[in-house]
Amino acid sequence: MTETPAPPAPSFRSDMTVELVKHSASDTDVLWAARVSTAGEQSLDELNKDPERSKGLINFLMRDRHGSPFEHNSLTFFISAPLFVFREFHRHRVGWSYNEESGRYRQLQPVFYVPDADRKLVQQGRPGKYEFVPGTEEQHELTSRSMADVYRKAYETYEEMLAAGVAREVARAVLPVGLYSSMYATCNARSLMHFLGLRTQHEQARVPSFPQREIEMVGELMEEQWAKLMPLTHAAFNANGRVAP
Repeated sequence: MTETPAPPAPSFRSDMTVELVKHSASDTDVLWAARVSTAGEQSLDELNKDPERSKGLINFLMRDRHGSPFEHNSLTFFISAPLFVFREFHRHRVGWSYNEESGRYRQLQPVFYVPDADRKLVQQGRPGKYEFVPGTEEQHELTSRSMADVYRKAYETYEEMLAAGVAREVARAVLPVGLYSSMYATCNARSLMHFLGLRTQHEQARVPSFPQREIEMVGELMEEQWAKLMPLTHAAFNANGRVAP
């Protein structure tokens, strides 16, 4: 007699996963796209000429916000993060394509977000003026314990409904937004820069931003990988206040 496998036990994590799975992205993509306006069909011949001139052109395009040359590239990321991160992420629509795992078509796995000890828990001030400060040891213990208790109960209820024959698309409604999901996200450098300008804090940013820490963690990992592919574009982005062109 075949034994029914034991259901997976809930697990908890605080990190985010960002993998660059495919790309066609380099600084030269910006150069030939920009130089076609003056060199026409000879723009491809310009790519290997005078690196400093190329650096200056990219900086000029960024500074004066000539944005379209930064769109002729593509980066596809695999991202694993809590549902509440994705709900913020999907507000970025221009220049982005998404495909996320579906709770209608597969049983969702019990992997949940619990903040680590470095996560600032306490909000002070008012909207537009508030800041986050570290919580006490007691607040962190309460947060971790309460989240884990709720997650376990929610997933137990989810499994109970599935076992009773309730459709996955209905049963998933009991699961909290701390559940991890996964998606592919494809963008170009211009749309990524706009995302980073809003979803990361940075000392060189001309316009301050105050993102939720969890989506900022995703943004930092994406930026780290993009910067290796397009170092001149990344440097110009920083030098010009981290404002997307």
